[in-house]
Amino acid sequence: MSKRSGILEFAILGLLRASPMHGYELRKRLNTSLGVFRAFSYGTLYPCLKTLVTQGWLIEESALDSDPLTTPLAGRRAKIVYRLTAAGKEHFEELLAHSGPDAWEDEHFATRFAFFGQTSKDVRMRVLEGRRSRLEERLERMRASLARTRERLDDYTLELQRHGMESVEREVRWLNELIETERAGRVERPAAEQDHDHNNQENGGRPGDRGTA
Repeated sequence: MSKRSGILEFAILGLLRASPMHGYELRKRLNTSLGVFRAFSYGTLYPCLKTLVTQGWLIEESALDSDPLTTPLAGRRAKIVYRLTAAGKEHFEELLAHSGPDAWEDEHFATRFAFFGQTSKDVRMRVLEGRRSRLEERLERMRASLARTRERLDDYTLELQRHGMESVEREVRWLNELIETERAGRVERPAAEQDHDHNNQENGGRPGDRGTA
């Protein structure tokens, strides 16, 4: 299984751990909650779902679509809902515990970070520190390359390289802050408050916004 399909498998299992979903809803969540999958299509999603069903990590269930905008006049139509099995949950727990180099890479890190709320502290720390180490190595290479080629670059190429370095530097600073917070002991918000923020974001609000009486 490729790295790309592997992280998609991880994301699907993680989202379905919260609740069963049909394909359209699952793709929407992948697009909105996990931006790395913004360009993924149904042609990529459904083969992965079928593979997970074959492996016994998901089951397909029929549900009736009662949405009048999508229901044919002749009656309701069946919609496939995907549900995580006990074996699928166990497999996801194994994936959550993984903290090796794959979890630090550009394609994987954002998705792994999205499920940090379900990840143990020691694994979170290894992933964060691994990511920081990887970026510090990249930053050192970028600086060395810029020092060697600076005189041969035009102004626009030079600015592009500087922009890339600044982006990496910002992420390293962000990682430093996260690591310090983890070491100090992150204070988890109550579940009700997290649900409130999630609903706010779905309705166009920002985390932490409060409704008025």
